[in-house]
Amino acid sequence: MSFSKLSLKGRALRYLAQREHSRAELQGKLAPHVEEGEDLGAILDELEAKGFISAERFVDSVIHTKAARYGTSRVLQELRHKGVDAELIADARERLRSTELQRAREVWQRRFGTPPDSPQERARQMRFLASRGFGGDVVRKVLRGGDGD
Repeated sequence: MSFSKLSLKGRALRYLAQREHSRAELQGKLAPHVEEGEDLGAILDELEAKGFISAERFVDSVIHTKAARYGTSRVLQELRHKGVDAELIADARERLRSTELQRAREVWQRRFGTPPDSPQERARQMRFLASRGFGGDVVRKVLRGGDGD
């Protein structure tokens, strides 16, 4: 069966087989394919009830794939963009904050590896880490070096 002739449920399952999706994200992808008489909400409710859609699993998936490269604010921004519930985002924030300094050091080490030798280089490294979503205090600690938290 070609992708264009799949039922809504079949299309949803195909998306979910590729990777985890939030309910809102799946709804956005499926909405253009709804035909008369189809109830997208009911289909999503059924998939959620059967465990095919799980907000918790989606959050875990995003954290797993993004946390090694991005700071807390960037990961949380992605979760908000994908329509994740505020309570789950708050839980994710706590999980990510506990490892942010370590993750920032690893990102910095992979990208630069050596301390800046000029104010311009220091600013460049700070901008890089900030653009990755790491907080200012974490960026300063990484560039200060040492193990002090």
